[in-house]
Amino acid sequence: MPDTATLSGSAIRTEKRSVAQNSVWAAVAVTLLKIVVGISTGSLGILSEALHSGLDLVAAVITLLSVRVSDKPADAEHQYGHGKIESFSAFLETGLLLLTCAWIIWEAIQRLFFRTVEIEPSLAAFAVMGFSIGVDWWRSRALQRIADKYDSQALQADALHFRTDIWSSAVVILGLVLVWAGEHYQIRWLERADPIAALFVAGVVISVSWRLARQTTDALLDAAPKGARARVIEAVSGVPGVLEVDRARIRRAGNRFFADLSVGLSRNVTFQKSEQVVGEVTSAVRGILPDADVVVHSLPREVRGENIFDRIRAVAARHNLGVHDISIQDLHGRLHVEQHLEMQETLPLKQAHDRVTQLENEMREQIGEISTILTHIESEPATIETGDELVQNAALERRLKEIALQFSEVKDVHEMRFKRVGGKLYVSCHCTMGDELPLSRVHEVMTALEIRFKQQAPELFRVLIHPEPQTDNTR
Repeated sequence: MPDTATLSGSAIRTEKRSVAQNSVWAAVAVTLLKIVVGISTGSLGILSEALHSGLDLVAAVITLLSVRVSDKPADAEHQYGHGKIESFSAFLETGLLLLTCAWIIWEAIQRLFFRTVEIEPSLAAFAVMGFSIGVDWWRSRALQRIADKYDSQALQADALHFRTDIWSSAVVILGLVLVWAGEHYQIRWLERADPIAALFVAGVVISVSWRLARQTTDALLDAAPKGARARVIEAVSGVPGVLEVDRARIRRAGNRFFADLSVGLSRNVTFQKSEQVVGEVTSAVRGILPDADVVVHSLPREVRGENIFDRIRAVAARHNLGVHDISIQDLHGRLHVEQHLEMQETLPLKQAHDRVTQLENEMREQIGEISTILTHIESEPATIETGDELVQNAALERRLKEIALQFSEVKDVHEMRFKRVGGKLYVSCHCTMGDELPLSRVHEVMTALEIRFKQQAPELFRVLIHPEPQTDNTR
């Protein structure tokens, strides 16, 4: 089925309404012809077909009205759109078909056992039934083509009606042939072929009604397409980052599917990463249900094998706080945690300390291995600092570079810049180190450098060192 979202909405509506209108006019013509010929011949088979076609006319009108309404966009009162009107239309058509069956069966039983009706097969009767078969074949194909193109339940129900009309009309013709043969060759029992043919028509209609009833009832009760939920769960479970599919619900309104899923993600996943995974889940669902409206709810889940650092970060994340520089020491079997925590710079100390105390208590409750926690509270900047000037200090730059090169890990120091911000001196530089140097050692070297810089130049308020691999400076 093509992605209808890429097609013009007015073109879709025009095409669906056009085929529905053509079906109505064809039903009018066929119904009138069958009524005239059925009355003139006295054939129950033709009269039952006339009634069947009359109800098909009503169904075609209902279908036309439903496709006019179903294509309306969603609004404040109908947030899922108006697509279910097509399912309701198909449900009404089912009821009309059952009424047809009741009348046909009643009249056939009367003619078989309680009264005799003279039937006069004529060329007009055969011509009308042949014409009816031709018209039904034409409009069933036209309806089915558009129904498949736009996945329209109402048009599909109409197409199914007219396909069964072809078979029931053929049976009526057979009944008329048998009646004529009975009269011509004086075979009395063949005169009952017409009501028997009518019963066969009723059987066909009941079969169609049962299929429509199941389809429309499932649609109105929000039943998911058979196997769709299992395929969606399988596809979503294969998305990287999804730990579990906690819930998957699918409903249909007209030709549109709506999917509601809850998926488990690692509790340490960032909001941006969570959004990326949700996008991939949506794409996976639409691979099964094209153009579906998908809502994904992400649930934080503890990952099996989480280390203690991840568990500490998870507790902080639950309070919308981020900890860094976590250090854990094992002293005689007791774990001591040290961590840095940034909090809004305008927060009063008492309020900040209370929040930290609550966080530390929860960490000890959640992570039984921890004995003590010490949290270094830092202010999280919320304002842009205004710089006064860039400072040129060649002597200080030379002295700091000499200090840096005393560390064996440091290969080069470049892009050293000084600036004065709020009356305080800042320095930043790029520091080249070996490609394979572990990040833990890189951090130790940078920390030691910051300390040595401030010892040698107490006027420095802030030092920022950017580490670079050696290959980046040899290209």
